[in-house]
Amino acid sequence: MRSLLVLEDGAVFEGQAIGRPGTAVGEVVFSTSMTGYQEMLSDPSYAGQLLTLTYPLIGNYGATEADFESRGVQVSGFIIKQLCEVPSNWRSSESLQTFLERQGVVGIQGIDTRALTRRLRAEGVMMGIVTSELDAAGALQRLREAPGYGSIDYVRKVTTAEPYVWEPTGTRKDGRILEAALVDCGVKFNILRSLAGHGVRTTVFPSTASAEEILERNPDGIAFSPGPGDPQHLGEVVETARKLIHSGTPVFGICLGNQIVGKAFGAGTFKLPFGHRGGNHPVKDLQTGRVYITSQNHGYAVDPAGLEGSGCEVTHVNLNDGTVEGLRHRELPVFTIQYHPEANPGPRDSDYLFDRFVDAMERE
Repeated sequence: MRSLLVLEDGAVFEGQAIGRPGTAVGEVVFSTSMTGYQEMLSDPSYAGQLLTLTYPLIGNYGATEADFESRGVQVSGFIIKQLCEVPSNWRSSESLQTFLERQGVVGIQGIDTRALTRRLRAEGVMMGIVTSELDAAGALQRLREAPGYGSIDYVRKVTTAEPYVWEPTGTRKDGRILEAALVDCGVKFNILRSLAGHGVRTTVFPSTASAEEILERNPDGIAFSPGPGDPQHLGEVVETARKLIHSGTPVFGICLGNQIVGKAFGAGTFKLPFGHRGGNHPVKDLQTGRVYITSQNHGYAVDPAGLEGSGCEVTHVNLNDGTVEGLRHRELPVFTIQYHPEANPGPRDSDYLFDRFVDAMERE
């Protein structure tokens, strides 16, 4: 079935429909990861976005329930060069096409994803529409009537409605189970799996939970999760973070959590031209000089100008563009990173950060 991708600047790409026929609107972004398409599709940080994968052949190892990173698919739509029709992998339970159909995902294949990616790199990410129902003129009109990505609080859409507990799967040498609280702004399950493997029981709270509700559980540590959208919408979450970072309980922020904690210390945030999305982003640890290859998925970054006098300092920077990739407080047990130590997809170079968080919980 014929399908179109139309961008807000008027560019039109013609291809074939995949997944469920229909129409989907969102911010068009790209990821350079070569594997992990199911993890990306179910990553809540992609809510409201049309995800483009730069790797040309997608779906060659099928899909499986074990690879979900949330309760379901989170992207608004899916854009690829070619869909593999005959997957081959012992873990596969269905083809990617069947998976997309079952999950109700509107997608398109057969377009020049390299040309699209170059356009987004040159002009910046922009709104777009994938449709098998409308012609180019009708699609552009529908797109112009749609709200912009930055105008919507997507965290409210992806956070859990009620608290829940993720039980530990690993054991500690002393036999003790540590208790963590996590503020869910769009958590990936592998963060919870990683903590569980370190002998941590995690209570996951909605993003609307107050500092008082969280501290009532007397957690050994508190984490702020990744998530989608513009952090400017998260004033209440930032205020909660401001109270929690001064509670004496260790705090660990990941991705959007880095921006939330940064804003709690007085930093600003700004939108990146085309974001950081993929599994090969070099980050330098300013304290050790070591460079890590990291998994990333974010469209906003911390402006450190407002941190002066707060006691909070930059610890990591992105070697591609110099943006902030990590923060820590000199006196309080608080540290954050902008990238994804849980990977899925991506390298596991930064898994040690969960050890650091657990060590802080034990010390405090």
